Amino acid sequence: MRYVVSVLSSLLVVILIGCGGSKSMQSANTGDIPDWFTNVPQDPNFLYAANTQASQDLQLAIDKAVTGARSEIGRQLEVKLEGLQKKFSEETGTGSDAQLLQMFTQAEKTVVSTTLNGSRVKYQKQVKDGELWRSYVLVEYPIGAANTALMEQIKNNNQMYTRFRASESFKELQDEVDKYDKYKQEQSQPQTQPQPQQQQQQ
Repeated sequence: MRYVVSVLSSLLVVILIGCGGSKSMQSANTGDIPDWFTNVPQDPNFLYAANTQASQDLQLAIDKAVTGARSEIGRQLEVKLEGLQKKFSEETGTGSDAQLLQMFTQAEKTVVSTTLNGSRVKYQKQVKDGELWRSYVLVEYPIGAANTALMEQIKNNNQMYTRFRASESFKELQDEVDKYDKYKQEQSQPQTQPQPQQQQQQ
């Protein structure tokens, strides 16, 4: 009888310890989700994407999450560029010009594949997820950089530039590029600290 009681007591201790550990992990998994992950920022000047990945290796979890977020940025950018292509086609009447459409599509791919290097991790957070590491990241990408890259692609192609430059969409794109250039110049200028005023001697 004493043996049975001893076994039952041991099992109860093991169960209690197990429950305590499980509760701790559950708290880390749910309570540590950052607000910027569940409420992704909205800004007309930036594209944002949040992603989470888990791995036994911490750095691998971070890398996988960043790659996933950048892939989502690329998808958003493709949608934006496809909408701009449609506007160009409607304004210039080039919707049936297969060669021109192919050129623009190639320009889109070039922009997406090369300019994503300008994206950056704005926020990141790592937590334990059971025996794994879970990484949460938020990647941002300035839309102005994409507009600039697309404008360069258009200007480097004489046929696209000739067909698009008189359109209203081209003018709007140029305005956005100019605004972004001005923004970069303002950011690069060193901020001057106000000089303390010297007290006049009486």
